[in-house]
Amino acid sequence: MTTDNAIVRGRAAVLATPNLDTDQIMPKQFLRGIDKSGLAPGLLYDLRFDGAGQPRADFVLNQPAFAGVDVLIAGANYGCGSSREHAVWGMQQYGFKAVVASSFGEIFYSNALNNRLLLAMLAEDDVQAFVAEAAAQPGPLALTIDVQRRVVRSPGCSAGFVLSDRHQRMFLEGLDVIGVSLSHADQIRAFADQHWAAQPWVKDVARRTRERLSAATGG
Repeated sequence: MTTDNAIVRGRAAVLATPNLDTDQIMPKQFLRGIDKSGLAPGLLYDLRFDGAGQPRADFVLNQPAFAGVDVLIAGANYGCGSSREHAVWGMQQYGFKAVVASSFGEIFYSNALNNRLLLAMLAEDDVQAFVAEAAAQPGPLALTIDVQRRVVRSPGCSAGFVLSDRHQRMFLEGLDVIGVSLSHADQIRAFADQHWAAQPWVKDVARRTRERLSAATGG
């Protein structure tokens, strides 16, 4: 995949199962770490592997022609279920940069966009047109996602997708949710200064309380 923030070009695989929840995207046994690392092996584990841990040859991501795909064309309500952010991190660590579907689980949608995993929400008929085009060829479907114009294109189809102005700005400016907050640093600082000027007794109250407790206990 290539991207200049405004244009994302990738190779897509289809996983059209509806209501694929976050428990399936990232099963619970892979949530043991305390950081974001090492999640790629767990992505869609029960779909990718059988009970003996052997790859399922008929699963699309295990097929040689689809090695290295970085866009997923998914079924409706993708990412429903629990709120685990690991599902988003696992998709990114596996190599996915975007998901195209007609709808997404609400919390997954927010988690994904806040972490810069692009979700393109299209009308169901448009998704099915891309699915049909993908099924008519042996390998991945070439997709271009135009974030500026909010359009998904393939060699044979084109469709608009839904993306809020805030999330569009994040992608165009290369920001995650923390970066968006920091872009308002001057306003945040000005608000804090005004707040503390009006109510000086609340400034650094936690630090001052700790100092008083330490002095009282000799700690």
